[in-house]
Amino acid sequence: MAGRTGRVARAEQVGATREAILTTAERLFAEHGVYAVSNRQVSEAAGQGNNAAVGYHFGTKTDLVRAIAQRHSERIEALRARQLAVLGGSTDVRDWVDCLVRPLYDHLAALGSPTWYARFCAQVTTDPALRRIVTEESLASPALRAILAGRDRCMPELPPEVRAERGDMARQLIVHTAAERERALAGGRPTPRASWQDAADGLVDAIVGMWLAPVTPRARRGGGTGGA
Repeated sequence: MAGRTGRVARAEQVGATREAILTTAERLFAEHGVYAVSNRQVSEAAGQGNNAAVGYHFGTKTDLVRAIAQRHSERIEALRARQLAVLGGSTDVRDWVDCLVRPLYDHLAALGSPTWYARFCAQVTTDPALRRIVTEESLASPALRAILAGRDRCMPELPPEVRAERGDMARQLIVHTAAERERALAGGRPTPRASWQDAADGLVDAIVGMWLAPVTPRARRGGGTGGA
């Protein structure tokens, strides 16, 4: 019995240590950037006497970034799946865009204040290797794949290059609009919308408008030469 009790206590201690490291790393990465923060700094800020605690529990910095992304993606996936279940076979592109945006914003609202996840995502997306990690985590989501397929069924016909371009724009808007709101809230500054739910409404309006916007004749011919 004593041995079992000791193993349980050890497992709880390890879990608490991992959670402290994840929370601290997310905050430091969000505020300073991933590569500006060392594993040693994360360990110290998390209150770990062993400066190698990050490496012991997670491995490399890339592994730590992946673990932070996974911790949130599981919760966001549950929200996506719940919203997807009531969406049915909607033919309204707004419904599908809302399903892309709102789970993230509802998740941020549920985290309370302050939050760092939106700024963490914005930092990660500036680095190609780290962005690939978050992208892989996202595309592993069955609900997200179903939402993207539903959105695509409702989309107007667009030239492939315009569809790709607007997809990139939508991703940037979702990530960086959330990060800007989170940054303002952390600094005690006013925000355009009173709540995360209201912010999601505004973002969905903007993204739907972008997807449904007409395409100029030049873009329909394949675009220009890349100049100004």
